[in-house]
Amino acid sequence: MSSDRLQQLWAPWRLSYVAAEPQADRPDCFICDGLSQSDDRRHLIVQRTEHSVVVLNKYPYNNGHLLVAPLRHVARPQDLHQAEVLDQQQQLQKMMERLNQLIKPEGYNIGMNLGRVSGAGLPGHLHWHLVPRWNGDTNFMPVLADTKVIAQSLEALYDLLHDVK
Repeated sequence: MSSDRLQQLWAPWRLSYVAAEPQADRPDCFICDGLSQSDDRRHLIVQRTEHSVVVLNKYPYNNGHLLVAPLRHVARPQDLHQAEVLDQQQQLQKMMERLNQLIKPEGYNIGMNLGRVSGAGLPGHLHWHLVPRWNGDTNFMPVLADTKVIAQSLEALYDLLHDVK
């Protein structure tokens, strides 16, 4: 896109996820909660290995968005043992090959969000995002297309501001 100004895409359906407050009945760590249960399908666990787990992202950026995490609840890469680092990298490679065969993406975004300020929805349990990409998809809009996704409509924000007493 060759525009001199940033474009906007309104996505008000994302606000309920972005602005959600932690709830008492919601576990602190959905990865640890899933690992402590036996129903992998219910907890979206695709694979368990000796040191890692692969989970479908419940709020994906794109079709096929996976999370690869250590079994241990650690928040920082420097807290990982070498076997955990190696296992996670191997799982990323294996999942890329599976996705290549099954949904044939044209590329990937792979990365971590470390800490809430960076966008981590689960800052306490380190995890890699593996996001398949296709030419023309609409995610990571500000980086790739000079377009920002807005998580709330102007009308909803207006109503919210007027409800404050």
